[in-house]
Amino acid sequence: MTPDAGMAMALALARRGLGRTGTNPSVGCVIVRDGRVLGRGRTAEGGRPHAETQALADAARRYGPQALRGATACVTLEPCAHHGGTPPCASALIEAGIVRIIAPFSDPDPRVAGKGFSMLRDAGIEVVIGPGEREARALLAPYLRMRATGRPTVTLKLAGTLDGKIATRSGESQWITGGQARRRTHLLRAQSDAILVGIGTVLADDPGLDVRLPGMAEASPAPIIADRALRTPPTARLLAHGNALIVGDADAHPGRADALRAAGATVARASPDTTATALLAIAATHGHASVFCEGGATLAAALIREDRVDRLIWFTAGTALGHDARSALDTMGIDHLADAPRFRQVSVQATGPDTMSVWERPAN
Repeated sequence: MTPDAGMAMALALARRGLGRTGTNPSVGCVIVRDGRVLGRGRTAEGGRPHAETQALADAARRYGPQALRGATACVTLEPCAHHGGTPPCASALIEAGIVRIIAPFSDPDPRVAGKGFSMLRDAGIEVVIGPGEREARALLAPYLRMRATGRPTVTLKLAGTLDGKIATRSGESQWITGGQARRRTHLLRAQSDAILVGIGTVLADDPGLDVRLPGMAEASPAPIIADRALRTPPTARLLAHGNALIVGDADAHPGRADALRAAGATVARASPDTTATALLAIAATHGHASVFCEGGATLAAALIREDRVDRLIWFTAGTALGHDARSALDTMGIDHLADAPRFRQVSVQATGPDTMSVWERPAN
């Protein structure tokens, strides 16, 4: 098996853990020897055990510990070098008798940052850096951005008509797009740490904000509600998760804050004029590196206006609602085209009768 093939398999494993590994990155690891895959693993739910530990255990269980001696490990991030809840993965690889490590790049975590590679080299293990770098950086973008800037990666999803409307003039919005687009949305939810909506969406739709795909209910992201006056009802469906974060002015509404806490929510104090940037900073303090935003129009406009949308996913239905319908974005305050936010198109594809287009924020 070539290094590229082994890395491709490890990356596929890592993708399965997106949105499910807590504050740790989702990493994949494949152990190979003489062209045979001995063991596979990915970062476990919640972030531990790490991928390398999982793969080593899988290989030992299937072929015995001695089969690991002389093997190669393909891992999608530098093995850790620090003691946490478990010993360093670099130490586990050394003790198992691995002779070669293939990884795309170094872990920017200052507790690692090249130390894992150094430990491996000092033990006489060959370290090959580079295969799969582009794919691994894309997969780990939320983790890497959080390490570099301290802010989450934001994906804004909008679903509207050909003329950019998300609801009729009376507020009816279910369903503008079809079943395939909704299923794709649930998959996007499953790949995110948290799902962000405004209080308007909660009051209008009482959404569950969960993942309703077969066998994937446990992949539901943590709900975050931008709710300045804490108007979220304690009976709201999203509170059933038990991990909802509601950001609002708890000092001005202590009774409402207490009722929401009693219903199982975490209430984060924020001033009435909290910006979208400040809201994301609060999400980061709660360990959310990837945030999937599903609206509504006021929150979406604020995120774009403050240049906080890294990826925009637009589902377009082949219908139109007219000028008096509700627009996907609230007021932006733009007078000149030169001041309008710009995104770069990445892909366009059909999702049943609808179209899904993906746009990215241009690199600064």
